[in-house]
Amino acid sequence: MSVEEISRKIDTKKLDEIIESCGSDKSHLIAILQKVQEEYKYLPEDALIYIGSKIVGLSPATVYGVATFYAQFSLDPKGKYEIKVCDGTACHVRGSMPVMNAIKKKLNLKDGKVTTDDGLFSMETVSCLGACGLAPVMMVNDKVYPQMTSDAVSIILDTLMKEEGVK
Repeated sequence: MSVEEISRKIDTKKLDEIIESCGSDKSHLIAILQKVQEEYKYLPEDALIYIGSKIVGLSPATVYGVATFYAQFSLDPKGKYEIKVCDGTACHVRGSMPVMNAIKKKLNLKDGKVTTDDGLFSMETVSCLGACGLAPVMMVNDKVYPQMTSDAVSIILDTLMKEEGVK
């Protein structure tokens, strides 16, 4: 795909601003990817190709390799509300699976789907949120919810949906 074709699909001006703010040296690739993900909530494939074309010495394959190597990066769109459920040892033993199942059921996330059709919610399982004493723990964006239960999940998600005007 050419840079011109990519320019029609994504805002290359925004990408240029990000690259310029970080510096176009290949040693700044991770910082560039972090800012792109912050902007789009994920790393669009076209953005990876464009970044690879703008940074001297990097191919799109190298950019893709870095983006897929680090767990902090996502190639799939995330929701406005990013839900993370800890499934580390303490959380697992104290009931993280019923919490995850309640979220999937409430948001109708089936067959490996992680983001709702409306783009409002996404859910992922993480190994640790660093709050083992509060297990099981769920995090929505930057807010930590301790000692989660299936009922608590329903209340939290109902509240967020109500705020967003979703029935």
